[in-house]
Amino acid sequence: MKSICFYLFLLLSCTLSAYSQTLEEAKDLYLKKEYTKALPVFEAEYNAKPDDVNLNQWYGVCLVETGGDLRKAEECLLVASKKRIPDSFLYLGVLYGREYKFAQAAESFAKYEAMLKKKDDAARANLENRRKEVNRIHRMVSNTEDVQIIDSIIVDNDKFLSAYKLSLSSGRIDYFKKIFPSEKSVDATVYFNEKGTKMYYSKPNKDGAYSLYSKEKLLNEYGNEKKLSENNFGLSGNVNYPYVMTDGVTIYFAAQDEDSMGGYDLFVSRYNMNNDSYLTPERLNMPFNSLYNDYMMVVDEEKGVGWFATDRYMPKGKVCIYTFIPNKVVKIIQSEDDVYLAGRARISSIKATWAEGKNYKDFIALARKAPVVKTEVTHDFEFVINDKYTYYKLSDFKNRSASNTYSKVVELRKEEKSLSGKLGKLRDSYASSSDNQKRNMTEEILNAEKKLELLQIEIKESEVQARNQEIQSLK
Repeated sequence: MKSICFYLFLLLSCTLSAYSQTLEEAKDLYLKKEYTKALPVFEAEYNAKPDDVNLNQWYGVCLVETGGDLRKAEECLLVASKKRIPDSFLYLGVLYGREYKFAQAAESFAKYEAMLKKKDDAARANLENRRKEVNRIHRMVSNTEDVQIIDSIIVDNDKFLSAYKLSLSSGRIDYFKKIFPSEKSVDATVYFNEKGTKMYYSKPNKDGAYSLYSKEKLLNEYGNEKKLSENNFGLSGNVNYPYVMTDGVTIYFAAQDEDSMGGYDLFVSRYNMNNDSYLTPERLNMPFNSLYNDYMMVVDEEKGVGWFATDRYMPKGKVCIYTFIPNKVVKIIQSEDDVYLAGRARISSIKATWAEGKNYKDFIALARKAPVVKTEVTHDFEFVINDKYTYYKLSDFKNRSASNTYSKVVELRKEEKSLSGKLGKLRDSYASSSDNQKRNMTEEILNAEKKLELLQIEIKESEVQARNQEIQSLK
């Protein structure tokens, strides 16, 4: 019995030791601002001791810093704030700012500032940076565009292009890996213009950063690769997901810039033909952009609708594609109501964006409708048999003799076309030739005309023969 107790005591001691070391390591990572690494440990410890004030503080901060569950973060930080832990107020301010609750953010920051020591310059500098971050979000929310969002669909993020039902006139978008299967794994898209004469795409440079490129169709292949902007449009991060309007000038894309609010932000730029470059890109307003990844902006001018993708408020592996009606001129929402503006900025309600009394049923149906791709039928020839039958290929013939006869017609027509071309050139030359040259050319032209006449007679007779032979088989 003593040995069993001793064993259990030893096991408990080891467990407590491992627990202590793990928690201490997490606290050390926390102080080093390595929140992603510290988060799993704090989450596990919090689940075991949900009333521990310090664990609430650490776990809440890690959730805010890693973009985790903000509702859970608020719950934890409020527990810590009741015990007057200073950083809980700082992070509540950050959290409320990201939730567009600006009055509450300002109040939390003020409480944090009141708790700071007079000479704590580092903490005050950090507070100032946090306030600037929230103030920037506030400005973006205040400049939310008054756009009508008419539909949304949630899809797997690796199949997100399935939600874009572009009309044929708007070109085509596809996954990089389908167009360039030999390349290494590249998370990017490719856009083809309506005629398929040009493609735009993103791929990594030698340094690993994504940039936009274009290629032109030369005969049956694409070539003449060109980087659209040598300095990546003046942006510091990846540039991806291009879409070019039918004017061939306006380009939408997404970029992970150091000033981006989330991961990818949406931008628009225009090609300057005078110096073969692009103008400084403009970052789109909310609700197109958010504190999350926003990308793949497409505007279908024929349908009068547009789409963009976002992972805001989405579970891992999912993405939401919003359908909207593009504004001809950017119109900013005019309101002093922060709550209303916040709802429009985050697209809390699609119907809240609709114009009063307007029915969007037809727009939604049109946006969801896939274009009908017309398959071009290639004909070798067109030969009328009778009122019921017209043949386009030799394989259409039921009668072998008729098929053989008409195959002769096919060859005679090639000869006719060649001779007609030759005769046309002779006549053109004749008109600009000297009298002596004309005398020499006259006989050649007459012979060609006679040969062409006989050839056309033979073609007509052979066609009649082939038709009669085939009709016998159709009876």
